[in-house]
Amino acid sequence: REWVRWRSSGEATPRVYYGFDRIPQRHEVAQGGIVKLQDLQDRFPNHARRPNLLYLVSSAAPVAADVMARMARRKGARGVVNQNGVAYPAWYGPGWETINIPMARLLGQAHHIVYQSNFCKLSADRYLGQPKGSWEILYNPVDTRVFLPKEGCAETPTVRVLLAGSHGQWYRVASALETLAAGRARGLAMTLVVAGRYAWGSSPVEAGREAREYARKLGVHNWVEWRGPYTQQEVVPLLQSAHVLLHTKYNDPCPRLVVEAMACGLPVVYSASGGVPELVGDQAGVGVPAPLDYEQDHPPGGVELAGALERVVQNRRACATAARERAVRLFDVR
Repeated sequence: REWVRWRSSGEATPRVYYGFDRIPQRHEVAQGGIVKLQDLQDRFPNHARRPNLLYLVSSAAPVAADVMARMARRKGARGVVNQNGVAYPAWYGPGWETINIPMARLLGQAHHIVYQSNFCKLSADRYLGQPKGSWEILYNPVDTRVFLPKEGCAETPTVRVLLAGSHGQWYRVASALETLAAGRARGLAMTLVVAGRYAWGSSPVEAGREAREYARKLGVHNWVEWRGPYTQQEVVPLLQSAHVLLHTKYNDPCPRLVVEAMACGLPVVYSASGGVPELVGDQAGVGVPAPLDYEQDHPPGGVELAGALERVVQNRRACATAARERAVRLFDVR
């Protein structure tokens, strides 16, 4: 099927295929790398028939992506790989090596590689090998004409802290709840909004129940607003409803959520690991230091995150201004 797909179109303009016959629309729930494809197809429509350029995202790769890339290359098509994370012991657990084998093959077939951050390049070099073709570091972009600070947003004594994204590990939510408990114990007037998909455990329902029970155990359940998965059409109002983004994932390669939040004027409190420090810089938020470790995760502690949050709250207006300015200057999609 792939051999037939890549017939030479004879066109000089790019006819891009993203590895899927259909990309979800913006009103549909999408996670991770699929969201990048939603953005890209606005500029370069998805051509499932007679394409001449293959663009694949490692965090949303189709089945047998390496085979697809090989067929495309044999037919004379060009190939670009957007390389995000890799599999390693702490993140994936047993069997991580088998995940990297086809990913390394895919990179070997690429004419050009877009690494999402310096951390992504470092990790890929370690586990997938050095690139054979051309490459560059290119961060996730944001449309700063769409992702905007909320107009007329008055200062309030209570800080709304947002935890969002796809929560693939329990600690991501646990650390946020512990931050809420530690922050309120320090006298911070704060609430926590938990939005996104619960992706650990046996099912999202069971994971959500576990999170709510932990909130009750910590005595903070009255200050938590639980939101489920959201679409790209819903993400701007969600960000604009908050004051601070709390990003607890350890070694996150290059989360687009962070640059979207910054564009909306949200300072970021985060685990200073992975590619996130490259995004936030020195003035758009405060990070909790963490070592570089591929063998074991180092989740940020609630007490440390609460301390970072307190620093941001004390200087919230300046941090918010710096976050917006940095997003416009460095990450605007244009």
